[in-house]
Amino acid sequence: MKQVVLVIGVLILLGALLVGCKEKKEEVSIPKEEVTKEEKALAGKNVVMIIAPENFRDEELLEPKGILTEKGAGVKLACASLETAKGMLGAEVKPDMLINDIRVENWDAIILVGGTGSSIYWEDSSVHSMLKEAVKQNKIVGAICIAPVTLANAGILSGKKATVYQSEAQKLKDKGAEYTGEGVQRDGNVITASGPPAAREFGNAIARALRE
Repeated sequence: MKQVVLVIGVLILLGALLVGCKEKKEEVSIPKEEVTKEEKALAGKNVVMIIAPENFRDEELLEPKGILTEKGAGVKLACASLETAKGMLGAEVKPDMLINDIRVENWDAIILVGGTGSSIYWEDSSVHSMLKEAVKQNKIVGAICIAPVTLANAGILSGKKATVYQSEAQKLKDKGAEYTGEGVQRDGNVITASGPPAAREFGNAIARALRE
């Protein structure tokens, strides 16, 4: 009889321990709906990223694009040509559209990717007009590496804090920008970044701005 009572006592104790472990696990688990909500935080947001036909900087495209798409944003690539574009480190991507086909009202953010090839847009008056219209419509405008020079030449960095690849800092200053030298700099809806090491932070800054 004592053995039976002992066995019952052990079973009760084990049952209590199993219940306690289950309850503890449930306390620390993240509700599935919260994870889904975070993953899709940018659902419904549309971003167009402008790249050069040749020598765009791979990380400056792929890392921000990856962050934005993971969070649910729709991201398209625009270029001066519809031919396969080639990155400085070997990446090859097919543009979705021509830059001239961008309609500012259809996008929540317009982002210029850097790399040596991005200088082709520095003096592009049609790109300048598009960027000025984007600012007028309160869109997010971003540029990384040497691409912020295009923003400066468009006249939208005057009086704003901004950063750029260090070799081009004077070009921003000449257009009235307050060069900060930061990896990523945001001033209102304008976000600039200094180069490849800041690519991920740049993507996160764009994502935060789109959520506001």
